[in-house]
Amino acid sequence: MAIQSRSPIISLLIPAITTALWFILLCGVIYPLATTVVANLLFPYQAQGSLITVNNKVIGSELIGQNFAAPKYFHPRPSATNKTGGTDAQPYNAANSGATNYGPTNKKLIDAVKGAITAYRKENGLADNTPVPIDAVTNSASGLDPDISIANANLQASRVAKARNKPVGEVQKLISDNTTGRQWGFLGEPHVNVLKLNLALDK
Repeated sequence: MAIQSRSPIISLLIPAITTALWFILLCGVIYPLATTVVANLLFPYQAQGSLITVNNKVIGSELIGQNFAAPKYFHPRPSATNKTGGTDAQPYNAANSGATNYGPTNKKLIDAVKGAITAYRKENGLADNTPVPIDAVTNSASGLDPDISIANANLQASRVAKARNKPVGEVQKLISDNTTGRQWGFLGEPHVNVLKLNLALDK
């Protein structure tokens, strides 16, 4: 009796399914597990979310901004994660990470920036013609930016010093002490992590 050969479909399906299973195992299990182990061994702080703790209590991450609004604190870059506004506003909500996606000529963006500039100058006691740093009145692409520019921090220094009854020079020194330079000396711009700076103020 002649042995019946496999059908052409079965001959094609077996290697296709086998290959798919191997890639699922490799890309879905082995690779993520390997990168997680290596990251935790070599960069445990970053792998665990760059968490900042005070008195053994996690108060945030240096990678995600927080909504500081009191005059005695430095204020972060505006957040675009407040999708709904009103009483249920959730600025710096990582679950809603994203930008407004408005183009540079969009009237809503232009009006929002104009309003933000006016509010920023009033809040910080600045003259009407004082240039305002762009990061003080626009959202980042993620809506979660934890850093502000040095110019932004310096313009807030007088307000913070007044609210804390401290010399402006003392507050400016804290800005300098908490400034992070360009990555590798040439990438990006010097900046200040708002959470770290405000923690230094509270100390």
